[in-house]
Amino acid sequence: MSVTRDRDDVIEQLEPYRRELTGYCYRMLGSAFEAEDAVQETLVRAWSKFAGFEGRSALRTWLYRIATNVCLDMAPAAQRRARPMDLFSPGSATAPDLARLEERIWVGPVPDERVLRGDPAEVAVERETIRLAFVSALQRLPARQRAVLVLREVLAWSAAETAELLETTVASVNSALQRARATLAEGKVPASDPAEPLDEGQRALLARYVSAFEAFDIDALTALLHEDAVLNMPPYRLWLRGIDQLRAWWLGTGSGCRGSRLVPVRANGTPAFAQYRPAEDGDGWTPWGITVLEITDGRIDVMTNHMDTERLFPLWNLPTRLTADAAGV
Repeated sequence: MSVTRDRDDVIEQLEPYRRELTGYCYRMLGSAFEAEDAVQETLVRAWSKFAGFEGRSALRTWLYRIATNVCLDMAPAAQRRARPMDLFSPGSATAPDLARLEERIWVGPVPDERVLRGDPAEVAVERETIRLAFVSALQRLPARQRAVLVLREVLAWSAAETAELLETTVASVNSALQRARATLAEGKVPASDPAEPLDEGQRALLARYVSAFEAFDIDALTALLHEDAVLNMPPYRLWLRGIDQLRAWWLGTGSGCRGSRLVPVRANGTPAFAQYRPAEDGDGWTPWGITVLEITDGRIDVMTNHMDTERLFPLWNLPTRLTADAAGV
């Protein structure tokens, strides 16, 4: 491989790997923001060392080695990222615990377009493995096991390639993969309906969800849910389970969502919406959260409303205020 020291040429060679590296780092770290930081650090290190890269391995392998080391350096936090359901018992809608915990506690959402590649043969697996439930389950693994599982099961690297990248043996890689699989099996990561392309039933379900939520028709809304459906709202530790609890929430503390507008987005390989609540000054609607839906057997199973709007809405290039024209009113 001929190596050039020209900065622009190096950047041109590295930049095409940004999206797939972001997907890898997101699975490793559970945060879109940490993933982007990790990828930026990876590309900076690669750029600074590119003159010494002699092509002894493929450029892609070399970049993944750097990214893995960056993630391993970032991963050993005392608190691994999780969802409220992973940490606490379900709460009560009538006596809600609305304690807010730091952002570093939670698995966060990620826009599909930042992590999914366009290859149809790969995108189905990639979509399934950025689901919030799966990424949360990954965080329960030790960091090196996490890397092995993602490289082997998601990216389809061979045991030999993975061992070379991690500077270990094939036997060690195979052992780590077996332990990782066993841990995930114990956690029973829930399945969800395939979400791309949306079938006619899913499109109809989402249209009914938007209509019911924007009208704040609680009967129509709960009719779309499984009996044991879950609502969670990071950074709040509170989460609720079951239609009775969700109905009580929307008719009580959650009634502030009345009059909201929903804008469809793509997040974590599943349908999602940017929720805007009526602006306090009466002029349109302002950001409230990114709601990621999990659909199972034709009904909504999990609703996760991520409320760090100041950082999340720019990830999807969403406006900071929704006007009547934009909302279709």
